[in-house]
Amino acid sequence: MADAVLFEGYVLYPYRASAAKNRLRWQFGVLVPPGYGADRGEHFHQRTECLMEPRPGDRLAVELRFLRARRRTVERALPGGGFQEVDELELADRVLVPWDEGVEDSVELVVPVEELADELVRPFHLPAGREVEPLRADGAPVGRLLRRWERTDGLLRLSAREVPGPYGVRLLTAVVENTTDWTPGPDDGRDTALARSLVSAHLLLGLDRGSFLSPTDPPEWARGAAAECRNEHTWPVLAGPPGRDRVVLSSPIILEDHPAIAPESPGALYDATEIDEILALRTAALTDREKREARGTDERAGAVIDLADSMPPEVLERLHGAVRGLREITGNAPGQPWWDPGDDPEVDPEHDRVLVDGREVGAGSRVLLRPGRRRTDAQDLFLDGRTAVVEAVLHDVDGAVHLAVTLEDDPGADLWRAQGRYRYFQPDEITPLEGP
Repeated sequence: MADAVLFEGYVLYPYRASAAKNRLRWQFGVLVPPGYGADRGEHFHQRTECLMEPRPGDRLAVELRFLRARRRTVERALPGGGFQEVDELELADRVLVPWDEGVEDSVELVVPVEELADELVRPFHLPAGREVEPLRADGAPVGRLLRRWERTDGLLRLSAREVPGPYGVRLLTAVVENTTDWTPGPDDGRDTALARSLVSAHLLLGLDRGSFLSPTDPPEWARGAAAECRNEHTWPVLAGPPGRDRVVLSSPIILEDHPAIAPESPGALYDATEIDEILALRTAALTDREKREARGTDERAGAVIDLADSMPPEVLERLHGAVRGLREITGNAPGQPWWDPGDDPEVDPEHDRVLVDGREVGAGSRVLLRPGRRRTDAQDLFLDGRTAVVEAVLHDVDGAVHLAVTLEDDPGADLWRAQGRYRYFQPDEITPLEGP
């Protein structure tokens, strides 16, 4: 789950550096140098406060996790020797373009809880660097990738104080600061600041033997103390499986206690809360040239392309949705539908009929579409007055009836029918026509 937070929004569909929406990245947990963010709406610090119940001799483990932006430029090999920076270099398997890569980094420490009665300050320093990756085709040099990253400095401040009362609760404060000494010039924008920032910064806090109280749903006796906790630019929640309370994830995005990745999700897609099914289908539909550019954008983007291309139908089917709230009632295991209309003898979509204006309507019936203005998809209003053929009569769990239809004059009707993809209308949104 922490990895999902780390890479949230890292590379957006269509996973190409040239896509407009990939030119403004990293919206969560960005801690910029203090000389940059004061008047630009950016932050240089995060503050986490939560309640904990340590045991005697307990230790607190702290892990600050973040990405560092590494600037990658592309250079072409010149015939007479040397290199020239270019906007694009096309190879057989990928198209390389300039890109800011995110490299994982972290700061870790373990400290006895008793030592936090006095504030503990832990500075850290991340040096600048440079590396070169040669590029070859058929054994001959064709170019190189040049990567550079800037020095970034920061610190962690940790303290804990006892909360008045008989319960032995302490209020833990953890502050992360970017302390990089850098003043932007008149031409330095956000991209320049990102090279000296902590990106997607978040904290993992853990106790050896004690426990944390839920910051969002504390026990009644601790609600007053929990309300006094001050969290700035971050949102702490209990992490790990439900029932566990020894780890807190302090995230730059709002989560619930014990957040988890959906078991149906086959891999990381990075695209900021988009639906896996939509992303997989869209990614599979990219052209070969677009896929090569995505592979040249980033290794993670290339992995998304490979995932979409290799996803078997049964995995894609699982992405279509899951109703988890009924599992406690039905006892069904994950992945097993709580209701399968194919096994229900009371429904038969291909043969069921419904009475509309005194006439029976079912599969094969011709109808006139009259979508309701207050409850339908806005796009369906464009179909007002069009004729369609009913493909199935469907019943939902609330007892409502829906008609699956295809448009009579749609040249792609056979394709939609083969894929089982239809448009849906309720009985009072259609008028029966003469015909089958």
